[in-house]
Amino acid sequence: MGTPDFAVATLKSLLDHNYNVVGVITAPDRPAGRGQKLRASAVKQFALQHNLNVLQPKNLKAEKFIEELKALNANLQIIVAFRMLPKVVWQMPEYGTFNLHASLLPQYRGAAPIHWALINGETKTGVTTFFIDEKIDTGAVILSQETAIRQDTTVGELHDELMTVGSQLVIKTVKQIEADSVTTTIQLQTEDLKTAYKLNRANCKIDWSQPIDIIYNKIKGLNPFPTAWCYLYNENATKVAVKLYAIEKELETHNYNIGSILTTKDELKVACKGGYIKILEIQLPGKRKMDVKSLLNGYQFSASSKLL
Repeated sequence: MGTPDFAVATLKSLLDHNYNVVGVITAPDRPAGRGQKLRASAVKQFALQHNLNVLQPKNLKAEKFIEELKALNANLQIIVAFRMLPKVVWQMPEYGTFNLHASLLPQYRGAAPIHWALINGETKTGVTTFFIDEKIDTGAVILSQETAIRQDTTVGELHDELMTVGSQLVIKTVKQIEADSVTTTIQLQTEDLKTAYKLNRANCKIDWSQPIDIIYNKIKGLNPFPTAWCYLYNENATKVAVKLYAIEKELETHNYNIGSILTTKDELKVACKGGYIKILEIQLPGKRKMDVKSLLNGYQFSASSKLL
């Protein structure tokens, strides 16, 4: 059971290791793009390419879906980036239902663990498999694997790394279940737990009054998806929303106002507490993402331009 690209790697690993995947459950096709044409999930596209049986329930408690699921006669269910399951579903298989989560549980339970690990400036994260219970990401841990986070890692790079590491951890977990050698660890509820809140437009906006490291971590923790954004204020009091992608930071003492834009022929820097954020890739409304040198060839910043 899964929906995005992150889940495809696990499905591929299961097939590569000759496990019998009797069914693939994924989200219904959704409208996407300018034409709002229905688009299948990444998991569905991969499953159909490999002639796998696909179910796309809207309601996981619907009687028809429960009957279809029982008819598959699966003895194990594996969940990767899907929805919260009702008890009737996760209790169904003989060997239970386990989930792959992209954090070192119990830290970063929730919808966006990869993003928040980077946004919060963590130096390590990882993946965890655990048996599902009634709550979200709280079940008994089976296995976990740690991964170091480099200072300049973006969420796209970390996503791909954890996708591969996670698919390998799923195979190790399945082999332990096969061999009846699983030992689980109950997750401890401590006061220092951090949550991987769902991302939205409000919590993806950059606040330029924050210290440089917080801004730097947030932009790379949202690059390339769903992307950090802010307002660009230019002359004539026009204010437009822009998206920020690749960046660098320069630690330096300065006297510029926060959010001030400094440009040369091929460089764009933004003043913040403790230095400058050097923007390498940016996207203006209605335009494609572009490197800053291309932007500066055709876009004029006024002396009062700033990011808000």
